Amino acid sequence: MKDSIAAHNRNLIDVPTGEYRPTRAEEKQREYLKSRHPGVSFENLPDGRMKINLGPSHPATHGILENHLIINGETIEECETVIGYVHRCFEKLGEHYGYNQFLVCTDRMNYISTPMNNIGWILAVEGMLGIEVPAKVTVVRMIISELSRIMDHIISMGILGVDLGAFASFLYMFHKREEIYQILEKMTGARLTNTFCRVGGLEHDIYPDFVKDVKHFVKTFPKVLKETDKLLTKSRIFYDRTKGVGKITAERALEYGYTGPNLRAAGVPFDVRVDNPYMFYDQVDFDIPVGEDGSVYDRYLVRIEEMWQSLRIIEQLVDNIPEGPHHADVPHIYLPPKEKVYSSMEDLIYHFKIIMHGIEVPPGEFYYSTEAANGELGFTIVSRGKKSPWRVHVRRPCFWYYQSYPELVKGGLLADAIAIMSSLNIIAGELDG
Repeated sequence: MKDSIAAHNRNLIDVPTGEYRPTRAEEKQREYLKSRHPGVSFENLPDGRMKINLGPSHPATHGILENHLIINGETIEECETVIGYVHRCFEKLGEHYGYNQFLVCTDRMNYISTPMNNIGWILAVEGMLGIEVPAKVTVVRMIISELSRIMDHIISMGILGVDLGAFASFLYMFHKREEIYQILEKMTGARLTNTFCRVGGLEHDIYPDFVKDVKHFVKTFPKVLKETDKLLTKSRIFYDRTKGVGKITAERALEYGYTGPNLRAAGVPFDVRVDNPYMFYDQVDFDIPVGEDGSVYDRYLVRIEEMWQSLRIIEQLVDNIPEGPHHADVPHIYLPPKEKVYSSMEDLIYHFKIIMHGIEVPPGEFYYSTEAANGELGFTIVSRGKKSPWRVHVRRPCFWYYQSYPELVKGGLLADAIAIMSSLNIIAGELDG
């Protein structure tokens, strides 16, 4: 034993100053990492700094997100982001799917608030076709959109609290999110990926208790929102962990392509619902919350206030849902009821043509954007008059946020990197497309 210790000490003495000699176990670990991650450097840094991976399987990344960090103690000196793990070729699939079929892809982009993705796509297609849907359809779409915005922000703010050790706020809000899920389930038969709309209208008419259920949520949610405000906003620990962390200026945010709550937190009052109104957003009253320094705390405050504004919008709409059909009178686009297909030759022909030949959109190029929960969600469609688009491109808000992540975390603490990622609300499915 003494000989072994002496030999070990001699090995240490023989190492020249400033040179590190890895152990056999370290060399094996390095070879293993290189075989698992070709092209990634895992060399030991001679000055005591460390290279570590934040993700892709770290629980705090909330998705398949990988970041290569160089840390000096607890301080992040360099960061490199990697994307592509959840890439599902949605834009390429759009060239082969029909316009209603593509909803199965929009469902799975931002899977936290799927109806908003569906509505954005449907509005783009209806814009190309020149369809004007009944007022009832538009009002219901707006109500579901704002409920989905609340549902998305509940996840974002709840997870931010969990990552900073405040688990109670997550539980306070999450049971209200379940109420929204139940409304969607009664409406569409599905909870998460509900393919909410159809070109020309809604998949189904609203169920009998729809207004009652929405009113119950609007009445009871403010209490939960106030409790969350007490738990987090006024918590000294939460404030110290978030205020001034991950700041970004308005100029840099615009250069990166920020939109949505992350841009508004940096002090830019841009909202697609106001600056480029769609549906009936120019006929309802709501405010645009704006932050100051674009930090984690301001991003949190903006999303909290946006939930209050969504409640305002829903309150103005839920008592004023017009009577009428749940789809436009476009038999060559919207499928007829199954009972009419069995009894009417004309409806049978329309059903056959839509199923076999699809919806033929006039040739041209079209871009349409909506204010999704994470920001401007845009769809570019290039049509050549066939049943499927010739090209599809999606402007995914998270893609632009994630580019700025290295700049936001550089110079900060390792623990702050988690808070910054949570506050950006990066959804892996939307990021990769």
